[in-house]
Amino acid sequence: MQEIEKAYILHAKDVYRYLLSLSHSEDLAEELTQETFFRAMKTIDNYDGSCKLSVWLCQISKHLWYQWAAKNSRRKRESLTDELPGGQSPEASAVLRGEKTALYKAIHALPEPMRELVHMRLTGEFSFAEIGGILGVSETWARTTFYRAKQKIIESMEEKS
Repeated sequence: MQEIEKAYILHAKDVYRYLLSLSHSEDLAEELTQETFFRAMKTIDNYDGSCKLSVWLCQISKHLWYQWAAKNSRRKRESLTDELPGGQSPEASAVLRGEKTALYKAIHALPEPMRELVHMRLTGEFSFAEIGGILGVSETWARTTFYRAKQKIIESMEEKS
């Protein structure tokens, strides 16, 4: 039992940040982080040491996220309010909304693992070294792939303009 407590102390923050980058919800990220460590505790015998423990935990959390997303994709989502803070004009709000939609469409069109890397970097605020550790690749690969993803996003948004 002490081993899982040590793992939790060492890796819970990273798992939480990873899930936050995927879910964009603090509550959901916290819930899935707890479930990740519960599942890890139940299946610790399956951990063969072929990768870092943090990578194994993030793999569990990623599968939990996919399960949650599949289960909840069928549910009707609440619509966001059309009001924007700051009292912007309706015209400015429409332009901003259109640009934001185009950006998210461009990110969504990226192939995996590029899309996941962009989400981790932008919403999870992971460093390239942390992203490399989670994905099991080098920091240089993470930096290069992020740069290429940005170029694809820019090209996609310019085509739509």
